[in-house]
Amino acid sequence: MINDFITRGAIIIDVRTVNEYNQGAIPGSKNIPLQTINTKVSEIKKLKKPVITCCASGMRSGNAASILKSSGIEAINGGGWTSLRNKL
Repeated sequence: MINDFITRGAIIIDVRTVNEYNQGAIPGSKNIPLQTINTKVSEIKKLKKPVITCCASGMRSGNAASILKSSGIEAINGGGWTSLRNKL
């Protein structure tokens, strides 16, 4: 499923805090902390791309994917960013 999203030009949204993100992240990913994801939904919709969310363990990215899906955005939980990076 992740590969399908990637081939369709998915964007990776890392929902960890800015501090966590700055300590290491997937190159090219966007940092939108979970606490602010609701305020960015219309911005994300405008990109017209599927979304893969990631965080440290997969908990926050699961919440973020649910929020995005309920807003009509095609999204999947990519889980922890380090394991997602290894799948890319």
